[in-house]
Amino acid sequence: MAQLVYEYDELLADHDYAEPHIVAGRRLHGGFLADGTYQPPRTLVREPALAAWEEALRERGGEPFAANANLLDGVRFPTIPQQLALLRHGLDQPFWNTLTFVAKIEAKGAFLSMLPVPDLSAAIAEDISEMAIGHLDRGLLDAHGLDEGGNPALGIGGHDEMWFVARDLVYGPDAHPDVEPDDNIAREDSTRHLPEIGREIEEFFSFLANLLVIEFRAEIGFAETQTILRSPDVFTDRRAEAETAAEIVERIRTDERIHVRSLNLYLGELRHLHLRTNDGGQVPGHVLIDRFWNGLVHWATVEQPRLVAADTRQRMYERIARESDGKAIRAAFDAAA
Repeated sequence: MAQLVYEYDELLADHDYAEPHIVAGRRLHGGFLADGTYQPPRTLVREPALAAWEEALRERGGEPFAANANLLDGVRFPTIPQQLALLRHGLDQPFWNTLTFVAKIEAKGAFLSMLPVPDLSAAIAEDISEMAIGHLDRGLLDAHGLDEGGNPALGIGGHDEMWFVARDLVYGPDAHPDVEPDDNIAREDSTRHLPEIGREIEEFFSFLANLLVIEFRAEIGFAETQTILRSPDVFTDRRAEAETAAEIVERIRTDERIHVRSLNLYLGELRHLHLRTNDGGQVPGHVLIDRFWNGLVHWATVEQPRLVAADTRQRMYERIARESDGKAIRAAFDAAA
């Protein structure tokens, strides 16, 4: 029988790397195996544990949550051709800002290591000690947080530092003034969507679902970034550095697949369980999870993109207008749409 219960230190254990992950003199997490393959951090036990929990879920008649980044497939603004048009016209600050935003948002992911997990065992009718959700506060969320924000105490950078390294390879560290991302990238909604259960439990489920959508949005954005970095007619004086930057993004994407896999598993487990209700009864998890997810998807695919596109378009036009040849850049930008 596969192992289904793990200790904290097991879920944070690293492989015995043949080479450390160092770029431009900066120590980053993960490392390289003897064959040169990049290996994400804290996956020596975490990956086989996820596989064991997934198999156990299937044996109970369930499945990991069926959702992927294609959910958010659609028109994005600015498009890749529009971003390339700006770079070709020498307006490279918007792309610099994007790389900086992503790095700082990733850094905020470190809070997962400090996130309090409510007493799920009291909220769920079944025993969860041999499930992934029974290990959220026993290493899984800490591993996710360390992936995002790194381990500064040990001088090891996570995704935040990896994005800064990628940016600095193609720009240098002080090419433009520092910028800050928007404070919130998840849905702000105080409405009770799952009033049958306690608010604390509902907010935690909401957090997991929102985090999955954020991961999907990131995956699309990261792929677009790689396309831009690998375009041969931009960053022409730093082509080798741009290719290295694109490879760093690929390593980040490799790490993020573990996060998506984990979140799909958590939600899949929750859908297959029974949640205790405020009135002393029980309700199938899929009833609540699906209800909340459908509302979240409508926001993420209909409402949020429209708002973001309108705001981004206005900011972009204002930035272009400040250039001496702003009219020509605006024409090229619009034509690239």
